[in-house]
Parts: sequence; C-alpha cells; structure tokens
Amino acid sequence: MFKKFAEMIEMTKARGPRRCVVACAEDEPTIEALYDAKKEGIATGILFGEKIGILSIMKKLDVPANEFEIVDCATEKEAIDSAVKEVGANGDFLMKGQVTTSNFLRGVLDEKLGLRGERLLSHVALLEPALYHKILFVSDGGINIDLDLKKKIDIVKNVVSLVASLGLKSPKIALLSAIERVTLGMEETLDWAVITRMGDEGAFGDVMIEGPLALDVTFSPYAAKVKNVKTKISGDVDILMVPSIATGNIMCKGLQYLGNTKICGIIVGAKKPVVMLSRSDTKDTKLYSIALGNLVS
Repeated sequence: MFKKFAEMIEMTKARGPRRCVVACAEDEPTIEALYDAKKEGIATGILFGEKIGILSIMKKLDVPANEFEIVDCATEKEAIDSAVKEVGANGDFLMKGQVTTSNFLRGVLDEKLGLRGERLLSHVALLEPALYHKILFVSDGGINIDLDLKKKIDIVKNVVSLVASLGLKSPKIALLSAIERVTLGMEETLDWAVITRMGDEGAFGDVMIEGPLALDVTFSPYAAKVKNVKTKISGDVDILMVPSIATGNIMCKGLQYLGNTKICGIIVGAKKPVVMLSRSDTKDTKLYSIALGNLVS
C-alpha cells in the first residue's frame, strides 16, 4: 500500500494505461490531467461532450486534436448516458467532468445503462495530509444522504473492499462522532456501537474497528489517555467513517483548502470504478484520481 500519492503514480506506470471514459469533458483541468496521464502511461481517454467546446479547450492547452477520441453529444444527459454505456462495454473506469454530482450520479445509478450493480454505491476520498504519516480514507462524504444502519454497514464493506484491492491489510477504522459514549439522542453512536460489535465478530474480515470515537481521540493517544478512552487505533488510523455526508464533505475540503492536504476520490459499488471529484478541483487532484481509477480497475 502506497503512503504518498507520488508512490501511487509510480504504481500505475508499472501497471500500464487503462481506458478512462469522461462524461461531460468540456473541462480544462480534466483534459489537462488526462493528457498528463496519457503522457505518463497511466491512462488513455475517450471524451463525451460538446466536441467544439472540447476541441477549443484542447487547443488552448496545446493538446493535439487527435490525442483523444471525442464523441460529440448534443446535451449533457446524452454525454452522461453515452459515457456510462461506453464504460460498461469498453472502458476500465468512468470519470466525472464538468457536470453537477446529482446529474452525473443519475446516469451512474440508472439500471438501464448497465453500470449499477447490486451493491450500494458510496464515495471514498483518499487524503495525503501534510502532518500525517500515511494515506487516510474517508467515507462517505459524496453520495449517500439519509444514512441508516444498513447503509452504514454497506459503506464500511465498500471501503474495506477498496483498501484491500489497494494492498492495505488489517486496516484500522475509526467510526467518528462528537463523543465516545453511546447516547440515545445521537443516532450515529448507537449505529457505530453495533458496527463495532459486528467488526469484533468478524463481519468485515481482518479489520480493527472502533467507535464511536471523537476526532481528537482518533488521532491523539494523549487525548485518549486524558479522556480515559480505551483504544488500540489512536494515532494510527487508516479509515475514517463519518456519520453524515456533510461531515465528510466539510472535513475533506477543509483539510484540502486549509491544511495543505492532497486529495482524490472514487465511487465504489458499481460494476466499474467511477472517478468523481468536485468541478472546482485542480489538475493535480484529477490526475491523482485518474491514477486511483487505474489501480482499482
């Protein structure tokens, strides 16, 4: 398992390129990142969207017009639907371009288009914090809004499956809350207690899972000692499970913009990997996500 995104990039070069299908590719950082990925031997690309707009961006970036296959689409929906069909038939992973998350996911979730599987879809963000010693996985800060116990269990299974595919064995998982006690008025503490028990009984395989845990206890053995919280994972956590989409989204973007944290993200649970980022993300963030799509495809 890589500890830095630079190591992840090198791993993808060793694997060779994978075919990336981009929905609504009229986006400068996306095209720039995919061009870099092709030059590095990480990915080839097929771009769905308005051909005139795509070619205009490519010209601005000095990307040769014949560098990628381009499929001209009259509408955003056509670009999304066509890209989803293409990745199911011929692609290795799908990538979100200049389109809202809700519209993009509508296509991914459409059973008629062939990408949605039987599992719950969930988002996993990978973070390389400047002040932490390894990669952090955060889920789910991108898709699921109304979380019940069953969905939380499925999200845990999804992220455990992802980290296993990346070579991380025996991950340490923190189930985050504001407090460490099971409290009737805080639903996530009840759910996390159940999931911790399931983890102890082997429901998620070879993992070490604890919760509810507050964020300070998760990262500071000193805080755990002062608060008298018994934990075996404090200071060495691999996976953060958040109690809501808002928590995960705010935490990841806060670390990204205020904490000098590198980030990339992917959707798991579909028949093929789906790279999904914010429309405001930079070329580097999108390049890291393309590399991640390569590794898990």
